[in-house]
Amino acid sequence: MAEHNSPPAASLQVLKGRVRVDLDEESQGEFGEGELWILTHERHSVLALEDSVFLLTTVTSQQGQDSRS
Repeated sequence: MAEHNSPPAASLQVLKGRVRVDLDEESQGEFGEGELWILTHERHSVLALEDSVFLLTTVTSQQGQDSRS
C-alpha cells in the first residue's frame, strides 16, 4: 500500500507472513504473524516482505461527528 493518511484510529494485525510499516524515512516497524500495530493519525505505507495476509481495522468517525456527512 503506497503512502497514505490513516483514519482517526486503526490497527493492523498480521495473520500470515511479514509486513513493514513505514511512517517516515527514519521510522518503521516490521511485524510477523500474530503481531498487532496501532496506527495513529499519520501518513504511512505498508509493504509485504513476503506473501502476507493482514487484518486492517479502522474507525471512520469519532464521537460527536456525523458519519453521514
